[in-house]
Amino acid sequence: MNDFKGRTAVITGAASGFGLQCARIAAQQGMNVVMADVQADALATSVTEVEALGAVVLAYRLDVSKADQVEAMAAATRRRFGAPHFVFNNAGVGSGGLIWENSVQDWEWVLGVNLWGVVHGVRAFTPMMLEAAAGDPAYEGHIVNTASMAGLLNPPNMGVYNVSKHAVVSLSETLYQDLGLVTDQVHAHVLCPYFVPTGITQSSRNRPDALKNSRPPTRSELIGQAMSDKAVGSGRVSAADVAAKVFDAMRTNHFYIYSHPKALSSVQTRLEDVMQGRNPTDPFKDKPELGVQLRTALRAT
Repeated sequence: MNDFKGRTAVITGAASGFGLQCARIAAQQGMNVVMADVQADALATSVTEVEALGAVVLAYRLDVSKADQVEAMAAATRRRFGAPHFVFNNAGVGSGGLIWENSVQDWEWVLGVNLWGVVHGVRAFTPMMLEAAAGDPAYEGHIVNTASMAGLLNPPNMGVYNVSKHAVVSLSETLYQDLGLVTDQVHAHVLCPYFVPTGITQSSRNRPDALKNSRPPTRSELIGQAMSDKAVGSGRVSAADVAAKVFDAMRTNHFYIYSHPKALSSVQTRLEDVMQGRNPTDPFKDKPELGVQLRTALRAT
């Protein structure tokens, strides 16, 4: 897709991070923008900004883990703008800690947003986009799902997040293949960012009361939070840089979108582990001091 003017973008997690940056680009490209987010105040502020860039905006507050809310947003999008041309299933939350220490509430919250949010978006919008393609040979649509480099690796002390993002990579690869069976006009992509400042490390601010833990954070969760904050805070690639890559991928119809291509060496190592049947490689082999720091902190009495 080279011409975005007059077309429609649907973006979840639109009030911050990659979602907001993509909304800004969409507005600058002359698109209509459906901006969805769970945080009402941040959404209102972001909508005002994107409207000031000249976009016609449909704001929608929703929890992407709820199928009925995503389906209602899809119906509202269709009534207002017709079938969208760019669907960005982007809303996500972060979580850390040793995998056996994560509560049922942790699993339900993270999988609800990171995985089910994408599932609901794909189910709600893909049929609509296929229908538009069948009725108009000039129609072109793109579905971009936000995963993570954690969806291609398995870094320790963040298992729930890893599981959710591996599932999104699998879903997106399957979507790419399934779409190829039935159309040449609707395309799938997966975004796999590394450490980029987006606000995701503070996503617990939007955690539903029903899914909050009654216990205090475990040591591993506190350590994971501190390490994530440090890694993300030191990132040199911005959310705006990543948003530009998303639009470049739609222009070139490129499936995998990476914020840090150099991190793919670790993915190659993991795949070689799988192919050769060897034990998983130490994730800290290139930075052993980090491994020592984490092991020491977790083993302290």
